[in-house]
Amino acid sequence: MKWFSFSGIVKEIKKIRWPGIGNLTENSVQVLIFTIGFGIVFFCCDFLVTLFLRLMNVIGG
Repeated sequence: MKWFSFSGIVKEIKKIRWPGIGNLTENSVQVLIFTIGFGIVFFCCDFLVTLFLRLMNVIGG
């Protein structure tokens, strides 16, 4: 278990290839677009279910 030492951990951390600013920006934009899109879909589904339940007089409002 040589890697489970301070020097082994430092050696493994140095092997990590950190993303550049361009790649980081691209991935962040993709996550934001997905999150906003999922929020819109969730909102629409919630609205439609609520509308259906109101038309059926299951819930008041």
